[in-house]
Amino acid sequence: MNLKAFLIYGLKLIALTVIMFLCFAIAASVVGMGSDPAQTQAEQARGGLLLLLVCFLNTLVLSYLILRSRWHGMKLTATIFFVSYGVMTVMGQIESAVFITKLPSGTLPKLFVMGALITAPFAILAVLILGKRKAAPSDAHNQRLLMPMREWAWKLGALVLAYVILYFTFGYFIAWQNPAVREYYGGVDTGGFFAQMTDILRNQTWLALLQMLRGLMWIALALPVIRMMRGARWETALAIGLLFAVVMNAQLLLPNPYMPETVRMTHLLETATSNFIFGGLAAWLLAQR
Repeated sequence: MNLKAFLIYGLKLIALTVIMFLCFAIAASVVGMGSDPAQTQAEQARGGLLLLLVCFLNTLVLSYLILRSRWHGMKLTATIFFVSYGVMTVMGQIESAVFITKLPSGTLPKLFVMGALITAPFAILAVLILGKRKAAPSDAHNQRLLMPMREWAWKLGALVLAYVILYFTFGYFIAWQNPAVREYYGGVDTGGFFAQMTDILRNQTWLALLQMLRGLMWIALALPVIRMMRGARWETALAIGLLFAVVMNAQLLLPNPYMPETVRMTHLLETATSNFIFGGLAAWLLAQR
């Protein structure tokens, strides 16, 4: 990439960051989740800067997916909406619905609508601004994800198991070691990882089943990205790892009245690392020809 192309890309990245920032502000206003009037000017300014950082991180990752995609036009736009909405909103709010019991009535539907109002216009404008409205001469189909059903079966099973192991392992050794997290959720450490897992499997079997379902949902979000990406397998693994780690978790940087900062930062470390590992693993395994 020459200097001129680099500068043009930088300007486009800045423009898309501002667009996502405006999408956040407009969507929050539409669903009635604007800034808290009780906040001081300093708190509002800090929140605005953090939101700008979140928008920049999300834009950086999503722009990379768009630029390295073999697809274009409406197909690419729909794919970016699907993966960004799924990762940024759906996967996170499933956890909110299960674990955050202090949300006011009607908040979750507002969050789902807000996510759509952010990701839909951003996907459309990002594909246009980054010049992917039409196919490039080098765009071609690849042979990824073409494998026998037996291979699909064992790979999906292995990945679901890997996700459940990562989820509970990182949840226990990172999140659950913070007393503030245990207090927030009203839980206790039952005396070690295996004792904790035994208690979950015995008394909260539904939680393990839910994470198996979420593992399948993460895989479903990875599939179109694996299919559309150019480059080597390691590049696809890195891209999906960053998608799952950054776009899913960057919003934990934002202050909110429902989760204390220490709990948010602990979850950020926990889920960003485990999601990055799982995303890379899923892409590496499924992109193998």
